[in-house]
Amino acid sequence: MSTDQHIAGQPLSIIEQELVAFAAHSIDQVTDAHVGGDGVYTMGAAVLDASGAMYPGVNFYHFTGGPCAELVALGSARANGAHDPQVIVAVGNEGRGIKNPCGRCRQIMADNYPWIRVIVVQPEGPRTVSINALLPLNFDWNAEQA
Repeated sequence: MSTDQHIAGQPLSIIEQELVAFAAHSIDQVTDAHVGGDGVYTMGAAVLDASGAMYPGVNFYHFTGGPCAELVALGSARANGAHDPQVIVAVGNEGRGIKNPCGRCRQIMADNYPWIRVIVVQPEGPRTVSINALLPLNFDWNAEQA
C-alpha cells in the first residue's frame, strides 16, 4: 500500500500487537536469508483465532509461486483445530516489519474468511482493517457456485 492510500481501520489492540511480535519471532527463528538477501523463508505470518490462540506460518518461496506466509498460517491454524480465525498479519524477516497481503491472499481470505481482519501498514502506522476493505468489489467465488 503506497503512502497516498488510506483505508479506515482501528489501532492495534494489545493482543494484536502480540500477534505481530509472534509472527516476527516465528520467521526470525527460521529464516534462511542473510540481511538484505534472498532466501526460501523470508516472510512470517500469524493468525489469531476466536479463542485467543495464535498460529504461525512462514512462506515457502519458489519461482513457480510457492505459498505465502498468510496461507501457510491459515492452514497451520486449521490443522491445529482453529475454526474461527479473527485476525491475520504478515511480517518480513530481519525486522522488515508488517507487510500488506498480496492480491491472491486477499482473494483467498475474502472467499473463505469474509469476517477476518488484517493488520496492515497505513500512513499513521499499523491498523486492523476488514478483508472487504482491502478487496472492495471482490469477485464472489462462493456466489458463482450456486
